[in-house]
Amino acid sequence: MTRTATRRSNSLKEGILNTDHVITDEELVELARRAGEGDLRPFDSLVERHRGKVLANCRYLTRAAADSEDLAQEVFLKAFFALNRYEGRSSFTTWLHRIKINHCLNYIEKQKRRQVVDVEDPALTHRKEFQVASRAHQLAEASSDRERIVLILDSLAETLRVPLVLRDADGASYQEIADQLQIGLSAVKMRIKRAREEFRSRWLDAFGDTVPR
Repeated sequence: MTRTATRRSNSLKEGILNTDHVITDEELVELARRAGEGDLRPFDSLVERHRGKVLANCRYLTRAAADSEDLAQEVFLKAFFALNRYEGRSSFTTWLHRIKINHCLNYIEKQKRRQVVDVEDPALTHRKEFQVASRAHQLAEASSDRERIVLILDSLAETLRVPLVLRDADGASYQEIADQLQIGLSAVKMRIKRAREEFRSRWLDAFGDTVPR
């Protein structure tokens, strides 16, 4: 490491210790790159800062409550090993967001391939009936807006739920969503419009009160 790089690294470390300095994600990335072997403190700080949103969005995108913790951990693992490829042309948040979306979409595709079964299978029909009854019970029991939002999102078709979450939870642009889902811009706008309408309709049917913004 050169003297200039050493001085820069030391100044960043001093910034962490200085409670008056709010260290940026990009500064933490640089510290994580320069950290000695086994020193994960800078990256752990990034994880702590972004874990809540990544975990929630993995849950919203995939409907996989049981797997969302593992999915979020895998997203951060991928980010850690790709840190040297982060060029800073976009914010760290945007870069991490892309990793998360790709990972969740890959998960959804794998789950779809596993669920290719005979639609006439009586066991499948029974399972679907059970799921409908279970969801109705969950809607009746849900007390917080967060629980209700998750249940309504879970009830939406994947083609509506995924672009809606990317737009309204992640704040992705229509063009970014079109690129991620590999569909046209007009299709993205139409799906999000339909998803919002469907969400509102199902919310009012289930709870009969004001739809959260």
